[in-house]
Amino acid sequence: MAYKLLVLNVDGTILKSNGRLQKETKEAVEFVKQKDVYVTLMTSRNLLSARKIAKALKLDTALIAFQGAMIGKSVDEKLYEALIPEERTFNIVHVLENYDCNIRLMHERYSLGNRKKVKKQLVAKTVLSSGDPFFYPTQFVDSLSDVLRDEPLAVPKIDVYFASEEEQKEAVAVLQQAFPAVNMIAHPNGKIEIVAKGVSKLAGLKRLGQSLQISLREMVVIGDALDDIPAIEAAGLGVAMGNAPAEVKMAADWVTRSNEQLGVAYMIKEHFRKQQRPEFLHKLKMKK
Repeated sequence: MAYKLLVLNVDGTILKSNGRLQKETKEAVEFVKQKDVYVTLMTSRNLLSARKIAKALKLDTALIAFQGAMIGKSVDEKLYEALIPEERTFNIVHVLENYDCNIRLMHERYSLGNRKKVKKQLVAKTVLSSGDPFFYPTQFVDSLSDVLRDEPLAVPKIDVYFASEEEQKEAVAVLQQAFPAVNMIAHPNGKIEIVAKGVSKLAGLKRLGQSLQISLREMVVIGDALDDIPAIEAAGLGVAMGNAPAEVKMAADWVTRSNEQLGVAYMIKEHFRKQQRPEFLHKLKMKK
């Protein structure tokens, strides 16, 4: 099977735990590009952050960002966008402000967060470090609902970090009943991501594939997180990182090395070295 699209998750996949992009990963991406394979990133990050990483990989392709809520080369050149409407954003925030949590409204160009201090130190660390302040500035306010009353905002994603699993479960149950028009992606670290209904990484892959006329069976997806599982299962070749949870590995066709051990570079070189460029295969058929 000749694969036409390589899909790479970002955090925990192409990036090391310290956030660095390894030279070998860059070389592997360049190697597979030379075989006329379209390479994209699939991430929960904002599009500006994803674009910065894509630039380091020398990719000028459409990227799947905000869990699939935005697909495009840049915020000015989008193939798809799904926003949580202004009124719904306000109502969700109004509910969440009753819980012990940090809320981040993820706009395409910046984020807006509450200043509430939660007991869990890891939460605060994650909230403060999850973005490049130069490319994606963050503003913190005392009351998000007060700000939204004066300046309504529609966003592709809302990130919420809870101090406890109990608070997370209770809030998710309330939000699911009150807002059936959104999807909620729960993470084991006390975080949830709220996106519009129908938004997911897999849905984003399908939309990009339709635009490029590439089917899911012609895609290779490499990921490490629980929210990557549907895309890994649906792809022609689903790959789990060695650092991925057991559930992700069980869903994959191939398990590569960890992100600390050049897992992406290893997988690309092992598999794609056997794949020839379409032009070369076409010439062989013509000779026959």
